[in-house]
Amino acid sequence: MNRQNRAVYGDSLCKAPVGELRDMTTRFSKTLKMLRTERGISQIQLAEQMFVDRSTISRWESGNRIPDNMIIARLAKLLDVDINILLNAAAESDETPKVIMVDDTKIILKGGIPVLEEVLPNAMITGFTRPSEAIEYARANRIALAFLDIEIGKTSGLDLCRTLLEIYPRTNVVFLTAYAGYAFDAWSTGACGFMHKPLTSEGVREQIKRLRYPVLSGDFGK
Repeated sequence: MNRQNRAVYGDSLCKAPVGELRDMTTRFSKTLKMLRTERGISQIQLAEQMFVDRSTISRWESGNRIPDNMIIARLAKLLDVDINILLNAAAESDETPKVIMVDDTKIILKGGIPVLEEVLPNAMITGFTRPSEAIEYARANRIALAFLDIEIGKTSGLDLCRTLLEIYPRTNVVFLTAYAGYAFDAWSTGACGFMHKPLTSEGVREQIKRLRYPVLSGDFGK
């Protein structure tokens, strides 16, 4: 698959040569690692605060993957650094599938994100405890796949699903819940899957096979 390499300079997005993109990837990885270590934060601690798996932080710091602008903004806030320092060192590929998991229980996110990382190695996976942040992220990125808790604090996951589909109709939505009684209402929202908590690798793989809209990215879902 041919990839369109892009580099981010401040708030503008423009094409960049492969060699330049590789240099920027190196700059971002070194900058992120330097900022983290200067603050005495481990990869595991940063991963927990970002609701991603430690391996994601490792990929960022090794230059194998670059987060998008919204994730960079969250990193900047957690590391207490000017966002432009990270933005000017970052690059992003539009073909990386964006996958989100939304649940107001942090322990569910901490358990679910590693499962998604394992099953979807080519995707950019991000966890949210607040639906408003997930919506903001969705407005800035095309979400390929969303795993949503049906009850997210005072917010209905059913309403969040409808909002995500209004933003990008080709988003695949899978509902997560411990209560089978919600299944009927969930199907009426345009979702394409329903899973009981906790997430399992086998369960996610089965859901991937049933997605309404295919996600094109290497061995995604294998």
